[in-house]
Amino acid sequence: MANLVKMKTAMVYGASGLVGESLVRLLLGHSAYSKITILVRKKISLNHEKLVQLIVDFDNPDPELVFGEEIYCCLGTTIKKAGSKPAFYKVDHDYVIDIARLARSNGVQKFAFVSSMGADANSSIFYSKTKGETEADLVKIGFESLFIFRPSLLLGDRKERRIGELVGKWFMTNLAFLVPTRYKPIEANQVAKGMVQMMNSQKAGIHVLESQEIAAM
Repeated sequence: MANLVKMKTAMVYGASGLVGESLVRLLLGHSAYSKITILVRKKISLNHEKLVQLIVDFDNPDPELVFGEEIYCCLGTTIKKAGSKPAFYKVDHDYVIDIARLARSNGVQKFAFVSSMGADANSSIFYSKTKGETEADLVKIGFESLFIFRPSLLLGDRKERRIGELVGKWFMTNLAFLVPTRYKPIEANQVAKGMVQMMNSQKAGIHVLESQEIAAM
């Protein structure tokens, strides 16, 4: 009798974002996973036999909803979209840490998080400081495997137009040879691929991947 391969379950937060959308599609097509659960404020327009969509109140998440063998966190916003620095901090730090703590208390051992290039808890730049504090607090939670991804400018098909992304695409097309490797924009789909690859690598401990490392995967 052939050996049966146990399939895994995974949970994704931030499934409606640029990296999150790519990640969900990759996981749904991956043979190692039997079910992908996404927690969202409102359901997305994607149907698949492996996909389960759960509505969550990120201000007061139900602990029973935070489960899975692996958790991928792609939560994130911008100060402009959030409306203020405190509102941005709530999404990019508090929501992430709240979910991570609940996950760990429910026995989750593997956690992957999309941070940002330049993340530094001691930075004078609010955005970078927030990302750095989030990373530091994730480390304290004590996952068996923690994968932190620090991409540069993300490229992909956004729902809204961003000047930074348009400039990044222009540079990539016309002046790529002038941009140091670590600063080059990176496709969101490449970040998603890197997350899935690391989650399936069986590596334990804390792993921080800079943008150039993600691009090389």
